[in-house]
Amino acid sequence: MEIRDPIHGSIHILKEEEAIIKAEFFQRLRNIKQLGFSEYVFPGATHTRLIHSIGVMNVGDMAFEKLFRGKAQTPDLLRIKQTFKLACLLHDIGHAPLSHSTESVMPTLRELDIPNLYLSEKDKGQLDRQATHEDYTIKAIVDSSFADSFKDMEKTFGVERRYIADLISGHTLTPEYFTLDKVNYFPLLHQLVSSELDCDRMDYLLRDSYFCGVSYGNYDLDWLLDNLEPAIIEGVATLGISERAVITFDDFLLSRYHMFVMVYFHYRAVCLEQLLLRYFKTSPYEYMIPADIEKYIEHDDYHLMKILRHSNNPYAQALVKNQTPEKIFESFNSDQLVTLDKVQAYLESRNIEIIRGSSTGRLSKYYTADRPSNKSKYTMKVVRNEKLSGSVEYFDINQATDLFQKFSKAHAINRLHCHHSDLSDKDRSEISKIIKGAE
Repeated sequence: MEIRDPIHGSIHILKEEEAIIKAEFFQRLRNIKQLGFSEYVFPGATHTRLIHSIGVMNVGDMAFEKLFRGKAQTPDLLRIKQTFKLACLLHDIGHAPLSHSTESVMPTLRELDIPNLYLSEKDKGQLDRQATHEDYTIKAIVDSSFADSFKDMEKTFGVERRYIADLISGHTLTPEYFTLDKVNYFPLLHQLVSSELDCDRMDYLLRDSYFCGVSYGNYDLDWLLDNLEPAIIEGVATLGISERAVITFDDFLLSRYHMFVMVYFHYRAVCLEQLLLRYFKTSPYEYMIPADIEKYIEHDDYHLMKILRHSNNPYAQALVKNQTPEKIFESFNSDQLVTLDKVQAYLESRNIEIIRGSSTGRLSKYYTADRPSNKSKYTMKVVRNEKLSGSVEYFDINQATDLFQKFSKAHAINRLHCHHSDLSDKDRSEISKIIKGAE
């Protein structure tokens, strides 16, 4: 099967992969938009998580070929490759309607009832926390009727679903499954699924930029892929890039940062998400995400929007009609935040309903100013090949770029919204005085 994609061109799907892509669990993503409410701001942003997921698998396929070039095409290599490709393909399979916005109405992890084998030690002690889309992803892969779709992959390549889940979650009890020539490639492959430079980001930056009609997310994908290298230290391989590609990596980091500030944090999209949260809070039983993974198949954007259209809740109606309250003030630094708090206090003293949207983004969640953060299971390496001596040196990525230092602080944007019709002339005058008094 061949898929024509506006980002990557022709994507070839193996016959054994077709049953997985055609399964209801995966096809549900056809009805979930990649950017949720962003299409209300960028009308072209109607692309779905289905085509994004296929794009991620395609990037993963290209990355694998670059990293394992020269390796003999043994059954073990093909098994690992197909396991990795499916982890890329299925990394988003558990996403709820309207992207991340609906995770607040998911059940507890205990109710989701993921088999213990697939829970981390931390999660085993936090079964009463709210489930996330990552939890639904693991549940769908390892404990649902979706299993029937993997038969061809299991028969032809020896792929086991539990190891697809391991690559997504980032922990495995059996690294031997991912070992070739006495080298454990699990860390490297997990990093390509979820890390600072993963196939997910490599696809969505280009895809979101294209469909939103902006240029912020553009970077040199080919050069990054050409310069991926395994960093093999004491029999363990982690993700590395050639020293000559560090500048391109910097560009990749900045592209993502700019997409967050200019697109993902757009004030109207953020305000719509806040309206949805108000709807869930004020009508708590109108929409709930089921713990039953088989019933979860029904839950897509259209299912939720149908419920919103038939609701009498004013926030639901505002969402359906795309009626966001007007922006009153926004802050980009600490001084402006003080002013915003004063405006908010005034509006609240007048019993005027407000919507406050807060967006916080940092260059990296995996690295702090000078070292990996606690979210980073494995560090990304820069590879230096000494041609004269034939030696290879590895060093951490944060030693090769100063961007983590420059952007060590999170960039926070706060906005206040209210309906202008709720403001009297006196209110407008008082708010203007507060704002001008801070200038």
